[in-house]
Amino acid sequence: MLSTIAVIVALILLTIGIVWLIDKFVPKSMRFAINIVLWIIIFALGYLTFMSVYDEIQFNQIKVKRYALVIENLKDIRDSELAYKQVKGKFTDNFDELVQFIETEKFTITQRRDSTIKDIEMTKRFGVDMTKDIVVIDTLGFVSVKDSLFGADTRYRTMMNVPVGEPGAKFQLKAGLLDNIPVFEASVDKSIILNDQDANLIEKEKQVVSVDGVNGPTLKVGSMEEINTNGNWPKNYSKEQ
Repeated sequence: MLSTIAVIVALILLTIGIVWLIDKFVPKSMRFAINIVLWIIIFALGYLTFMSVYDEIQFNQIKVKRYALVIENLKDIRDSELAYKQVKGKFTDNFDELVQFIETEKFTITQRRDSTIKDIEMTKRFGVDMTKDIVVIDTLGFVSVKDSLFGADTRYRTMMNVPVGEPGAKFQLKAGLLDNIPVFEASVDKSIILNDQDANLIEKEKQVVSVDGVNGPTLKVGSMEEINTNGNWPKNYSKEQ
């Protein structure tokens, strides 16, 4: 965009210079008509300069608002996946299965405590009473996954839907193993979120590499390429990472 603006500004300055030269050297009989045409060109170029800046400002405002809404769904997906792994020992790539899990499964509430017991083997070996320290895990009860994560809110039933942009779009959900460690990734292409915006600005946004931007072509949480359950958005897009 900056290169385009620089070209337009250079053309405006050039046109103004031509107007001055005409005013200085061209006969008065021809000066008026030529000046009118050149000033129209100047105003047209000025308008193009303003719109090129204004369109990108509007695009960035829309982008930030839409990303914030999408991130809220991605955080719900991440929380649900982490709960699924806590109970099942793995992640899932099926939203229907994830929703059913939330509605039917329970977390086990446990308590760890230190205890001392008689060490039978060492007692036999030395002929005197010997003890050893152990950790005892007591089961205190169970709590619903749904109540723990969402309370009375049922938004988890629609967390797979991209809330803005292309109508009917859903997040892509993947799960598997990386070096025998469970991993998952939920993502959506930026062109889906910004489907009704300028194609050139969308393409530029998909190539972003910046500490205060969403890098890459997608907005996502988790990763299939590294052991990571974070989102790829900076803190300025979300109150909580």
